[in-house]
Amino acid sequence: MLTLEWESEGLQTVGIVVIIFASLKLLHLLGLIDFSEDTVEDEMEMATVRHRPEALELLEAQSKFTKKELQILYRGFKNECPSGVVNEETFKDIYSQFFPQGDSTTYAHFLFNAFDTDHNGSVSFEDFVMGLSILLRGTVQEKLNWAFNLYDINKDGYITKEEMLDIMKAIYDMMGKCTYPILKEDAPRQHVETFFQKMDKNKDGVVTIDEFIESCQKDENIMRSMQLFENVI
Repeated sequence: MLTLEWESEGLQTVGIVVIIFASLKLLHLLGLIDFSEDTVEDEMEMATVRHRPEALELLEAQSKFTKKELQILYRGFKNECPSGVVNEETFKDIYSQFFPQGDSTTYAHFLFNAFDTDHNGSVSFEDFVMGLSILLRGTVQEKLNWAFNLYDINKDGYITKEEMLDIMKAIYDMMGKCTYPILKEDAPRQHVETFFQKMDKNKDGVVTIDEFIESCQKDENIMRSMQLFENVI
């Protein structure tokens, strides 16, 4: 499916799918398929870590996960990140394990910045939960807002061609040229041009959040990609 979408006109679909797909890979690495019944509630209270997670009840109210799901999430997060936070290098290491055929360094950097909402150089359990809550359980509007934030690298409220090109190159590098050998070197730039033709409604050279959301909501492929990994936990 990804191959077909990569070669299609709407390459932005791949970007959104890969965001969710990569996050699902992260869930798998953190052991979130383990539904054992032993409680982790006491662990959350007693664990000696630099960062203490917020109370389960508060996270349950703020996110779209149940208490049980949050317990499972925390168990995996704590096992992989005993300090209670994830830094960018850890993020890069995680993604390199799941995309060994390519170079995921740049994409992991962009994705880390999207999860690091307060831009303090680390992703806490709360940051992680709230990001996954949007990607896996959020409304279409919330998911598209999150995706826009990823593409808006300098966080100025606009997506430029340069920013989109950086994201597209990062995705291509991560998936690996051996996966898509028929693509020409200038393919990412050509796809960016197509992206802007569709989304830059007023032709001012940048895409706003309103233009982005409006165009995505009219694209059936993107709308389907928004539902690929709902309720995976």
